[in-house]
This record gives sequence, C-alpha cells and structure tokens, in this order.
Amino acid sequence: MTSEQGNLELLQAPVAQQLLRAAIPAHFAYQWTDGTPRVIPIGFHWNGEEIVLGTPMDAPKLKALRDGQSVALCIDTDTMPYKVLEIRGTVRMDVIEGIAPEYESMTYRNLGEESGQAWLTTLAAICPRMTRVFIRPEWVALLDFETRFPSAIERAMEAASTEGAGA
Repeated sequence: MTSEQGNLELLQAPVAQQLLRAAIPAHFAYQWTDGTPRVIPIGFHWNGEEIVLGTPMDAPKLKALRDGQSVALCIDTDTMPYKVLEIRGTVRMDVIEGIAPEYESMTYRNLGEESGQAWLTTLAAICPRMTRVFIRPEWVALLDFETRFPSAIERAMEAASTEGAGA
C-alpha cells in the first residue's frame, strides 16, 4: 500500500491536477542568504511542466534565490480529508517587461475576472517589470488522506493488515 512518493508521474494524478488548478496559495520554501529557512505563501501558475511564480523586481526573496537553487513548494487544502501536493525542484529565473502572463492567469484564477482585472491594472501602474521564478519538479509527493497517507501511517496500516491476516 505504501505510495511511490518522489515519482513525477504523481503530477498527473487527479488530486494533483485539482491542486495545481486550485484558487489557493502555495507555500514556497527556500533558504535565506544567512542559511536559515523561509516559507512564504504565494500565488502560483502551473504551465504543465513547471510552477511559475511572478514577483516584483524588488521582492526580498530575489535577494536569496539563484538559478539552480533547490527549493520546495507545497499546495494543500485546509479541510479534511486534506489534499497535499509537495514538490521539490530547482529554480530558474527571468525578467519580463510588464506583468508576467503566468501572474495574470493566477490572478484571474484566484480573484475572478472583475477583481482580477482591477488588481492587474493597479499592479501594472507600479510594477513595470516582473521576475518569473520557474520551479522544475524533481521530486513529488501526494497525499489525499483517503488513498495516500503519510508514510508512517501507511506503514502502520500495512503492519495492522498483516497482523490481522495472520489471526
């Protein structure tokens, strides 16, 4: 019963696809310049191959992020049964004039058409360029607390099943 965590094919699972399209923030983890960990909530866009984050050019995280750096991202729900998608990967970045199209997509997904357009109009006036942070998945874990549980729970379930079969 133990899930094959780490396999990139988990990104194709229905629960993963649901989370990748959800109007919820991700939790982005990276290492600060002094070596301490940071986790921030952030809007995201899935382009089918990478998670894309759009951020203003002077965002603090850009002081710490570098191309090729290892990072982690978690997208999860807050009601039972919890749905959790964990991604570890590496960063690559570029700078784009105006608002990144991925940021626009994320904004409309999260805010809707009218509120999204209002926010993007406001942002365009104060943010003439954006940095895009691309995260290429290298390891994926998926939990749904119905068929996929944390590994310790799965091992306990397997042990109980084996003990029950021997009785």
